[in-house]
Amino acid sequence: MKHSIGILGAGAWGTALALSLARSGHDVELWAIEPDVVESINIHHENTRYLPGHTTPKNLVASLDKRKVASDKNFIIIASPSIYLESTVSDICDIPSLKSGTTAIGVLTKGFIPSDSGPRLVLETLESFLPPVYNKSLVYIAGPSHAEEVAIGKLTGLIAASENPMNSIRFRELLRSRSLLVFSSLDVIGVQVCAAAKNVIAVAFGVLDAIAENSNSFGDNTESLLLAAGLNEIQTIGRAMGATHQETFTSIAGVGDLDVTCRSKYGRNRRFGQDIIKKDILAKFSSLDDLLSRITEIGYLPEGAVACKYVHELSLLQNLKLPICNGLFTILNKENDPVQFIEQLLDGDRTL
Repeated sequence: MKHSIGILGAGAWGTALALSLARSGHDVELWAIEPDVVESINIHHENTRYLPGHTTPKNLVASLDKRKVASDKNFIIIASPSIYLESTVSDICDIPSLKSGTTAIGVLTKGFIPSDSGPRLVLETLESFLPPVYNKSLVYIAGPSHAEEVAIGKLTGLIAASENPMNSIRFRELLRSRSLLVFSSLDVIGVQVCAAAKNVIAVAFGVLDAIAENSNSFGDNTESLLLAAGLNEIQTIGRAMGATHQETFTSIAGVGDLDVTCRSKYGRNRRFGQDIIKKDILAKFSSLDDLLSRITEIGYLPEGAVACKYVHELSLLQNLKLPICNGLFTILNKENDPVQFIEQLLDGDRTL
């Protein structure tokens, strides 16, 4: 069945999923904030800024008009970065097709959102200002899915998680294609935690990866040690926040997404970790808050740096032992030397 789909956010992942849906025959409209992105897609049929080299079909169009993209669609997919989530969604809530709940909403955004009571997950934040009809009905979409490979059509697996089983199935069937395998889940908390916290571990992994290039002490075995220890920390956060299914962490939402985010050449968070060592990218920032306020100066968006701040807050609020995540916080906050920290972490902490 052919559907009308609006996607809010024309970054690499939003564009790649739009490309996949358009190839499946759906009419897809993509909202971008940058005029050059809209022009590039509509005239040259390519998102040259965020996903160059991939031709977009004619049934995929872009627009600067967010309300137009969000109006009268069968499905909306929110694909904005976590730091822009509220500004992306808050001004479309009065659209009639959203007020009535006739449009199903899926979410790609990864991360934690600040609030007066501490960091919150993405869906909880969205439910606080979307019309009440969407409470417990949003669908969270995650999994090991680098945009570049989805755009090429390489086989990829995703999780569609919702407290509303029928909505999970609706998105599962919408997204499924010859190159996309999609599975349903009821563990919306666990899947969201995995999607957010794995980016923090990937930054630490990138730091280790860069150090290992010139070290006789660290190698592939060490990186697997860090990856496994990182998964333990993700599970710790998930349990504290109310994850309902232990198997979420051993699924593609957990270990699958963590592995590809840490190891893939496409990973921005791994790249950021490498740049901390190779390019001394933190030198011009005085603290993590300073980095986040000027994050556009990096030239790409490492979501793990944003998530690290909120994971650290969660660890303090709930007294969680997270040596990797909290250690990365001290690096990004300019409290610790990254090489010294990695050496101490892997040589000194035998509880990993």
